[in-house]
Amino acid sequence: MIGSLVRKVVGSKNDRELKRLQPIVARINSLEETMAALDDAGLRGKTVEFRARLAAGETLDDLLPEAFAVVREAGKRVLGMRHFDVQLIGGMVLHSGKIAEMKTGEGKTLVATLPSYLNALAGKGVHVVTVNDYLAKRDSDWMGQIHRFLGLTVGCIVHGLTDAQRKAAYGCDITYGTNNEFGFDYLRDNMKFDLADYVQRDFFFSIVDEVDSILIDEARTPLIISGPSEASSELYYTVNRIIPMLKKGEIIENRDGKLGQTQKTYTGDFTVDEKAKTATLTEEGVSRVEKLLGIENLYEPRNIETLHHVNQALKAHALFKRDVDYVVKDGEVMIVDEFTGRLMPGRRWSDGLHQAVEAKEGVKIESENQTLATITFQNYFRMYEKLSGMTGTADTEAAEFSEIYKLEVMVIPTNRPMVRIDQSDVIYKTEREKFKAAIEDIVERHAKGQPTLVGTISIEKSEELSEMLKKRGIPHTVLNAKHHEKEAEIVAQAGRKGAVMIATNMAGRGTDIVLGGNPEMLARREAATAEDPEAAFPAALEKFRAQCAAEKAAVLEAGGLYILGTERHESRRIDNQLRGRSGRQGDPGESRFYLSLEDDLLRIFGSHRVAFVMEKLRIPEGEPIEHGMISKAIENAQKKVEGHNFEIRKHLIEYDDVMNKQREVIYTQRREVLAGESVRETVTGIISEAIEDMVATFCPEKTLPADWNWDALAEDFHGQFSFPVTLPAEPDRSLTREDLEADLRSQVERRFAEREEEFTTPVLEHLMKVLLLQTIDLQWKDHLLSIDHLKEGIGLRGYGQRDPKGEYKREAYELFMAMMGRIRFEVINKLFRIQLAREDDVERMEAEQRKRRVVLNRAGGDDQPAKPVTREEEKVGRNDPCPCGSGKKYKKCCGQ
Repeated sequence: MIGSLVRKVVGSKNDRELKRLQPIVARINSLEETMAALDDAGLRGKTVEFRARLAAGETLDDLLPEAFAVVREAGKRVLGMRHFDVQLIGGMVLHSGKIAEMKTGEGKTLVATLPSYLNALAGKGVHVVTVNDYLAKRDSDWMGQIHRFLGLTVGCIVHGLTDAQRKAAYGCDITYGTNNEFGFDYLRDNMKFDLADYVQRDFFFSIVDEVDSILIDEARTPLIISGPSEASSELYYTVNRIIPMLKKGEIIENRDGKLGQTQKTYTGDFTVDEKAKTATLTEEGVSRVEKLLGIENLYEPRNIETLHHVNQALKAHALFKRDVDYVVKDGEVMIVDEFTGRLMPGRRWSDGLHQAVEAKEGVKIESENQTLATITFQNYFRMYEKLSGMTGTADTEAAEFSEIYKLEVMVIPTNRPMVRIDQSDVIYKTEREKFKAAIEDIVERHAKGQPTLVGTISIEKSEELSEMLKKRGIPHTVLNAKHHEKEAEIVAQAGRKGAVMIATNMAGRGTDIVLGGNPEMLARREAATAEDPEAAFPAALEKFRAQCAAEKAAVLEAGGLYILGTERHESRRIDNQLRGRSGRQGDPGESRFYLSLEDDLLRIFGSHRVAFVMEKLRIPEGEPIEHGMISKAIENAQKKVEGHNFEIRKHLIEYDDVMNKQREVIYTQRREVLAGESVRETVTGIISEAIEDMVATFCPEKTLPADWNWDALAEDFHGQFSFPVTLPAEPDRSLTREDLEADLRSQVERRFAEREEEFTTPVLEHLMKVLLLQTIDLQWKDHLLSIDHLKEGIGLRGYGQRDPKGEYKREAYELFMAMMGRIRFEVINKLFRIQLAREDDVERMEAEQRKRRVVLNRAGGDDQPAKPVTREEEKVGRNDPCPCGSGKKYKKCCGQ
């Protein structure tokens, strides 16, 4: 109550911050006439002037009013678009490293041109991150016109570019691209063997468009680069055949009145917990699986791999649904993004789950992958010196943005007042009743010419609705993961008179729905069929401008765009995004959600109280219910899921923070090796550490030199450095461990100097570099596999009253130190053992390989019996030149 009173008197923090920015907006506006008086060359010359002033000591904040005024003028000249005052505020919020929440249609794409231009003046590169390749390409072409006009370079990172193209794009002042491409380029760079092949620069400033989608929704899945492992696919098929034979059971809760405890009874062969999204075998199920597979004990160590396959196959059958979680396209299982409804080509579930789904669907099983490099979006984006973002819906996740990314959310007011009417939800008993009512509503809106955008949460539901509309003869468009190639073009026309569009979740996000239709898109589509599209475009545009203007008037008369949601999403933010498609720039609009007690959200999290009310009120079939308690129950259910998902993301980053420190150590070490300046120092350091460990192991403190384990020390030294060590025959009592270390180090240095003479310094340095990189990469790959296995079973430590996170940190550290020890041993061992091959030795080895190939060819291969040889060519004499081309006599080569 006191807080509410204070806010009324002095305003909220958001209000105070907006008030603080108003004088800067006034300053930018005062410069508008000055900038308008400059010719194009004069306006472009401002970029050179700004850079000179930065070099002279001014800051970006000093330049902000003039730079924003320059961009606004360039926008008017190049695109015919003038930044509103609220867009200037949005630009300042982004520049300050915060999140700007701006409603749909407020021009966030144009807003980003302001801070991206200003920060690009520093010459360190600005990254503008979008959710898909289409938007990255569109924005770099469209908004890039402003930057190029002002003398900046603009690049675009999309799927399918070569390394040379990527490097050129990252070298530009401003680079547009998707979050996946930026993240994967970082991982790929840190797997390369030459710094010259790195494509990315340092991480200076990033603007993340649809920041909630990228930093919240997609943050539950880490980026992983993987390579094929040697696992066989036959076990997937074997296990897949038995899963349909298992019977799904239930978890029955019985409350013990005396003890006041709840006991759980499990029926069937397996149970499914939809809240936790897990499928678990019961005791009966374990016995049945053992019988079906002919295994005595599924939990014996030798059957651990089989148990893992059974668990993954059970998940694939019980939890993952076709056309909801994935689609089968061209004989391939493709993941559907649960938040956007888009396909995710190239992405695969890890840990054998994808292979289990492939076995379930009867398509070819691709080889199981092993992690080679991985990073979470949280840790990738936290590498930027300054991070900002923009979206229409961030305020509900403000706490998470603050805790994970240290990002503050600022709500920017709309340019024009919002007049959209958000109707209360209507709830039906069954899904059939809900869909029937929704179809009637759509038919009624279509009849009066009001465009309707229907939101669904799965491909399955969108196609079911489509069939129902076909039966009613309503023309409509379906936009889901199966038909997403031209989604932006399709969504842009959703505001035409009487249009009906069914869209999975937020398909087409990032594209404005213009009431009456987008005349430019319509004109381009028609002009594309002409012999000369560019010549035909102006006439087509004029035609569609008039048509769209007339349609817009009719749509406004009908009430604007109508949003019909067929189910509530787990997150309120996704529902708000759907609603936000309507009411753009002060346009009228309306939204309503149709729900049923059979919807997943209500069924799993909150239907009991709602069903109780409906039963008490005796609601007849087909009659909806609207009640404050119902809305509260739905909101509480969504809050529960949001909290659960936040815990998942928090859990992921807490674990990845451990890996992130290790990743930074390895990647830093790789870069130092690639730089070449410290390779010798690195190897010297490795040798010193090895000697220190040796002495610490065999020469304990507080013991006399005579009691040290000299034989074991000599053996271990020879095993590592491959030459016999000289040790004192009768060690003096005054000998210290430090003296011994210095003596061993000098012996190794002498041997190392001999190696330098043998190889020559440049060759040995190159050899050290290659050995270090190969050993680091191989051991890091194995370490990631060990970490995957550790993570998989660490949750079970909780049953032993131990903190899984603490146990993970401790064991991950031990694994890392063990890996560093293996790297050290491998490098030393190979460096002191490797031999230079003489030219005649190389020739001899190559001749042996050629001879073996000849024998194998004649015998028909390794695994075929030898066949009688029929000679078609002349016999080769013993003293004739060998036909293999070695230049030697036959008797000295293949005839030996």
